[in-house]
Amino acid sequence: MRSWARAALGVAELLVSAAIHLGYAFYIFGTAVAADVSASLVKGLMAGGGVAKDVAVDGEDEAAAVLDDGAVPPIVLVHGIFGFGKGRLGGLSYFAGAEKKDDRVLVPDLGSLTSVHDRARELFYYLKGGQVDYGEEHSREYGHSRFGRTYARGHYPAWDEEHPVHLVGHSAGAQVIRLLQQMLHDREFEGHGDTSERWVLSVTSLSGALNGTTRAYIDGMRAEKEGGGRWLRPVCLLQICRVGSVLYHWLDLPWLKRYYDFGFDHFGMSRRVVGVAGLAEILLDAGSGGGRRGPFATGDWILPDLTIQGAARINARVRTFPATFYFSYASRRTARSPPGSAGATVPSGVTRIHPLLFIRVLQMCRWRYPAGADPPYQGYRDEDWEDNDGALNTFSMTHPRIPVEHPSVQVEKDEDCRPLRPGIWYYKIVEADHMTFVINRRRGGVQFDLVYDSIFDNCRKHVFRTAPPPTLPVQS
Repeated sequence: MRSWARAALGVAELLVSAAIHLGYAFYIFGTAVAADVSASLVKGLMAGGGVAKDVAVDGEDEAAAVLDDGAVPPIVLVHGIFGFGKGRLGGLSYFAGAEKKDDRVLVPDLGSLTSVHDRARELFYYLKGGQVDYGEEHSREYGHSRFGRTYARGHYPAWDEEHPVHLVGHSAGAQVIRLLQQMLHDREFEGHGDTSERWVLSVTSLSGALNGTTRAYIDGMRAEKEGGGRWLRPVCLLQICRVGSVLYHWLDLPWLKRYYDFGFDHFGMSRRVVGVAGLAEILLDAGSGGGRRGPFATGDWILPDLTIQGAARINARVRTFPATFYFSYASRRTARSPPGSAGATVPSGVTRIHPLLFIRVLQMCRWRYPAGADPPYQGYRDEDWEDNDGALNTFSMTHPRIPVEHPSVQVEKDEDCRPLRPGIWYYKIVEADHMTFVINRRRGGVQFDLVYDSIFDNCRKHVFRTAPPPTLPVQS
């Protein structure tokens, strides 16, 4: 009887979570469409059609033109899972307008569900220009096209060691920018044999998935060695996400994808390519590790990288380089409960937690690693992972820890750690949920400006390679 009750509770939670996530997605998408329709009516562009497309193209051209000279290192804001870049969703800003704080900021549009590897490759060509090359060996292993989108003109063509960039990654974007720097060090981009880690001046993780997240398991990812090698539980939120994104790419409606794109075009899942039979094949193969077609069959998508084990595999390869400056802002929306309650971790600031995250904050506080699975790393303790922001664990966001802990310093006040030293992760813990710094500027409140001002201040005033910036004359 008790097992039936647990099953019923699980189904109810799934239905509520799915309704909240789908409702929010339709709200954002509907808002974008409404904004475009309104703008087209006002400007008289309805007859021309393709408003969303015009917005995307114009935004990219403008950014490229501004950053041609390479005089000042640009700040590149990289979105996380389900995110989008400049020009998508009717011009909605993923970073809630933070890009307006500086006149040399780029906001690339990368695959929102593609793997950390694929997104790092896309980011390189977005900046440097050329056709995206996912790598011959990687493409063969995961069964997708080697080449993707072409950037006829890079958004920062001057990019090299003498003209580096500041990379800022939110959520899963933090691992993307770290892996890109490692790829630059390893000179993995064919035709670009002179790359090095010194092309990156600073790396900033904003609520970044540096060591994975237990939410990946809550949403449906299995701990390794469970389920006969299949990655997803048969009934879970990620199964709904999987089916929805496959259908989205299979329909392949150009006007729809101008607004938003999951980024799986290189897997060739369009109805024009695979037909109805191919769709059935992709949907039925949910990921056994030896699948025939699609990212979910082969594991080449973002969620395997967001498990603790997946993050550990990335971290085992990616270094903290001695000439690069590293910063991290770890968010938290939990607290220890009052004495007499066994010291449990509970959600804090309940009224300030985003509706998308409220249930997950509580679940992540209570989640325990499956008893039948091997621990994800030596020394793993459930209690270390209780504090969270509704999407990621605070323990994971501070600095790379698994499988080897990187040098780090916790920061209370910015001025206490200056002058800054490269090769060290300076991290702050901020009281905020995972959506505080994206989408809705008003909701972020004072914390939004405090964090982004700190990020931009570091990039512009306190990070330099050979000599500090010139001192400005004292103004009367």
